[in-house]
Amino acid sequence: MIDVRNLTKSFGNLYALRGLNLTVSRGTCLTVFGPNGAGKSTFIRILATLSKPTQGEIRIEGKDIFTNAEQYRNRLGVIAHATYLYDELTARENLVFYSKLYGIPDRDATVNRLLDEVGLGKRGNDRVRTFSRGMQQRLSIARAMLHNPDILLLDEPYTGLDQHASELLTGWIMKLRSDKRTIILITHDLAQGLEVADEVAIFLRGRVAHSAAASNFSNKEFQQLYFETVAGGREN
Repeated sequence: MIDVRNLTKSFGNLYALRGLNLTVSRGTCLTVFGPNGAGKSTFIRILATLSKPTQGEIRIEGKDIFTNAEQYRNRLGVIAHATYLYDELTARENLVFYSKLYGIPDRDATVNRLLDEVGLGKRGNDRVRTFSRGMQQRLSIARAMLHNPDILLLDEPYTGLDQHASELLTGWIMKLRSDKRTIILITHDLAQGLEVADEVAIFLRGRVAHSAAASNFSNKEFQQLYFETVAGGREN
């Protein structure tokens, strides 16, 4: 589904990515871990077509994402720690606005259904600025799902959430995973990231230091691997 080849991104003499290679199968949830400066944010920005690589390529089903950017974006949903919502608009107005950008027919029905699905059906006419962080994140999930994307990028979506909101988000990721959508999740939370993953990858200094099936590890085993990899600077 997703094939990353020799992905390199430099800012002058500073390299954020150094020939990164990675594949993600259709319907798989890949969780990417790594310390600050490992290249995770740069990687997700390139995947979202918000930045272009200095070298290398990303192909979706064999097609370069930048050559086919518009077609690719129509299949892409992004959920991040930044919600991309307008505080002074209501929840409903936010979703209607984005549905117009996507050219979605039957907007009212789609918006109502998604508000109900994320548990905000009764708050649809309330301004987003009155929402808790968890409620805003639930609305951002609805925003990302308006056009029914089959590829989802989740960039540190747990940031700022309390335990209850984190559990709700985990439940949503599991639901999206069960729908066989292709998901790439970036997170610092080892336990949460491992729980929802089919595959895991550890980034270190702009490369993939370790990748494996999530089922290979218990939480304790993965934490040990992660800290040994980061502390020792070891790449396999």
